[in-house]
This record gives sequence, C-alpha cells and structure tokens, in this order.
Amino acid sequence: MQDKKRCNWCEKDDLYRRYHDEEWGRPLHDEGKHFEFLLLETMQAGLSWYTILVKRENYRRAFANFDPRKVALFTGADIDELMQNAGLVRNRRKLEAAVSNAQLFLAIQQEFGSFDSYIWGFSGQQIIDNRWENLSQVPATSELSDRVAKDLKKRGFKFVGSTTIYAHLQAIGIINDHLVNCWTRN
Repeated sequence: MQDKKRCNWCEKDDLYRRYHDEEWGRPLHDEGKHFEFLLLETMQAGLSWYTILVKRENYRRAFANFDPRKVALFTGADIDELMQNAGLVRNRRKLEAAVSNAQLFLAIQQEFGSFDSYIWGFSGQQIIDNRWENLSQVPATSELSDRVAKDLKKRGFKFVGSTTIYAHLQAIGIINDHLVNCWTRN
C-alpha cells in the first residue's frame, strides 16, 4: 500500500497508515466500536491522536475490551489501579469520565435502542461527504459537532467538546474528511 495516495496526516508510520486505511472515516455501526472510539477520543482530548493510538491496546486491556457494561461498574479502587498503569495517559478526571460516560452510553442505548441510532440520527443517517483538497481546509468543528457535543454534555458526558466530537464523527464515518486525492474515496 506504499504506492497509494493517502491523506497526508497519516504518513507518520505504519500504525497511522493502517488506522487511516482500515478504520478512519469508514461508516461505523458496531456498538462495541462506538464505545471504543468514544472512550479513546475522550482520552485524546487535548493530546495528539497518535499518543492514544499507540496506547490503544493498553486501553483495550485496562477497559475490559471496551465493554461499556463492565466499564460502567468500575469503582474508585479500579480508577486508583488505572492511575498506576504506565500504559495509559494517567489523568484521573479522564479515567473517571470514562466510567461515567460508559454509564451514560448505556442510558443512550436504552433510550434509542442503540448508540448507533442516536449518533447517526444527528445526520439523518447520512454521511456528510466533504471534498477537501488539502488538510488546511479541514475544520476542527462544525455545526453538527457543536450540536452533538451540546447534547452529550446535556446528558452528562465529560470531555466531549465540539473539537473532540468532530474528530469522533470523522473516525466513525459520519463526516468523510478524506482528502479528494485519497485512495479511500475510490
């Protein structure tokens, strides 16, 4: 895949290229993956995505394979243990938010039948297909990410500002920000 033209943000190394080629911007409808991406994006808030991506497997092990039902039951003792895990970004507020966000994720599933129905409902189940020619054109937020972030915050979610949610919407394919010359558009 070395000869394929990609979005230039992912050319750092093979891990980034694989993430770009296999996951980023692909329409996602899997509940487990929704929770995984939401948890990882909230851990990323204020940091580079690469920092979290290289720690992804550590997060997978620490957060019960991204099972929201299990994470929702984490206790203060579990948070204390996570704070000792050098494979994670050890930010107590983010770790505590992961637990409360898991509880709220389950509440959304209960209310809407699935988190997928909830999150895709903001775009009317449609992909927002942007046609950017270069990375400098890609915004950090949008009206859509503002609305989703506002609703999540109203429900009690933490670390879900508009920039974090814009990145989340890109990751799960609601917003397609692959550049026009990227092979994934073909």
